[in-house]
Amino acid sequence: MNSPANPSKPTHKPRPWVDLLVSIIIPSVILMKLSGDEYLGSVMALVIGLAFPLGWGLFELVRYRKYNFIAVLGVISVGLTGGIGLMELDAGWLAIKEAAVPAVIGIAVLVSTRTKYPLVKTLLYNPTVLDVEKIQAVLKERGSEAEFEARLLKASYFFSLTFLFSSIMNFVLAKWIVTSPSGTQAFNEELGRMTLVSYPMIAIPSMIMMIAIFYYLWRSIRRLTGYTLEEVMAPHLAAQHDSKSSDSASGRQDP
Repeated sequence: MNSPANPSKPTHKPRPWVDLLVSIIIPSVILMKLSGDEYLGSVMALVIGLAFPLGWGLFELVRYRKYNFIAVLGVISVGLTGGIGLMELDAGWLAIKEAAVPAVIGIAVLVSTRTKYPLVKTLLYNPTVLDVEKIQAVLKERGSEAEFEARLLKASYFFSLTFLFSSIMNFVLAKWIVTSPSGTQAFNEELGRMTLVSYPMIAIPSMIMMIAIFYYLWRSIRRLTGYTLEEVMAPHLAAQHDSKSSDSASGRQDP
């Protein structure tokens, strides 16, 4: 008699195009094109435009139980943006908020290096990405654990610098683009423009820096363990890689 399987939480799969559409493109179009009185008006456009990233962030948190510090801070950030617009606060507060959010994350990364759970481990060196147990076993065998921890610490410093970069760029963009009083059509249009511009000017460079940090971490693992990237991938990622390789090989053999 088979026992019923225990329900498990859904697996979160990255969906960058959905994230881009819901968090950047749709809100920007609504804020820039529908804020006029002949359409939604400045208040409703702000509410509806920001409801997309806010709703998507809450969905991700609840559906996949991703109650991590950065995800929660992202939801709070969108809520604060809406609050600044609806309460018609000075637009300067938007620049402060835009700079404060990545600055808080960067500080948290530095503070976490003094704890048992550095954020760089949570985000980059974790069992969903790498076979941590396999790596740690070889590091212990070779007596390289202390050297690897030093490299992880250096990666944490690099990681915090990416958020410092985002903080400075967010402040500069907000001060440069959003200059109209909050609660107006012009404010919404400028907010939408800033959201759209921030992706190529901030998100993409930050992503490149993150990839560079991961490459540094992987090079450290390779140097200290001798493993290739394929050999230290998390088991489920390695299985997917092998499956794709076998499928492409069989495809080449088919007439």
